[in-house]
Amino acid sequence: MDNRDFPGRPHFATELVARTPAASNTLLMPSIHSHVSHRRRRLLPALILGFIPAIVCAQSASTSPVPAPDSIRGQAYPTKPVRVISPYPPGSSADIIGRIYAPRLTDTLGKQFVVDNRAGASGNIAAEIVARAAPDGYTLLLLNTAVVASQPLYKNLPFDVTRDFAPVGMLGIAGYLLVVNQSVPAKTVQEFAAHAKARAGKLTYASTGIGGGLHLAMEFFKMQTGINMLHVPYKGSALAVPDLISGQIDTMFGSAPALLPHVRSGRIRALGISSAKRSPAFPEIPTIAESGLPGFDAVSFTALALPAGTPRDVIGRLNTVINQHARSAEIITALANQSTDAAPMTLSETAAYIRDEIVKWKKVVAVAGVKGE
Repeated sequence: MDNRDFPGRPHFATELVARTPAASNTLLMPSIHSHVSHRRRRLLPALILGFIPAIVCAQSASTSPVPAPDSIRGQAYPTKPVRVISPYPPGSSADIIGRIYAPRLTDTLGKQFVVDNRAGASGNIAAEIVARAAPDGYTLLLLNTAVVASQPLYKNLPFDVTRDFAPVGMLGIAGYLLVVNQSVPAKTVQEFAAHAKARAGKLTYASTGIGGGLHLAMEFFKMQTGINMLHVPYKGSALAVPDLISGQIDTMFGSAPALLPHVRSGRIRALGISSAKRSPAFPEIPTIAESGLPGFDAVSFTALALPAGTPRDVIGRLNTVINQHARSAEIITALANQSTDAAPMTLSETAAYIRDEIVKWKKVVAVAGVKGE
């Protein structure tokens, strides 16, 4: 057997030497030309054997796959600082929750987790940044209700929540308080629904903007109760709450930190909380679900997500660390101070939760005819 038996493979004999166990190297000797002297024939096996390690090493180096960086394999993740993109300005609910977790993730994983505020377009600017980022685990999104609800609100978005993001873990869930001013006689959810039905189209409700979480929560409430009210959008709770207290607005959903001080001072009245369970921060306020609307659940959730295609071991490691902290007394207390409940979830539970939110808000947007600005 020699190279002539393998046209186009002039180096086949060399390849075979590299791939053949040392014990069978003499099998190649018949391919050596006949004019080689007997002495040289005796030396040739030793020479070949001497070159085998070098040939094998060289060929292994050329054919073995290049190892993936640790950041891709996730074995040493993270090896550099991680950006956490916040869709809202500093001081917003999602931003505060992100900043509660960020230093804990830094301490546990050994590299800095930096919150980077990229506010605007109802969170869509931040979402697009993360959707287009490299799927290497170093660009996280604070994914919340408003970003998820924007999917059916806006046409031609440069991202798709289901397609372009990999859910990592749930950071916290906060219910909204349903409140009325003191001139509204209702003291329960059912009394308020009856009051509003008797004055169809005359009562007003505030929100912090068209298509935002507070707006959609009230549209969901309207769907469930069959009432009709006039929507008055404001540019933030700081402007809406004074008008509610003064009686210019009849009702609204709002965050507990913004409304609870006024509830406890008696200037406005809380009828219920929009989450499925009562909040440990104010257990005296019943849920809307237990007040006559079974299944009602409209909350502000904050989760972390990575670009689709991020290695599963990176996602899994982050999920494990997030859940460890979400169960700690330190995080539970810090979130409770923001009227938010810790909600540790597995990867599959987080993904299912977000899918359900998309379905729910898509229906609400369609029924209410809400159009994004």
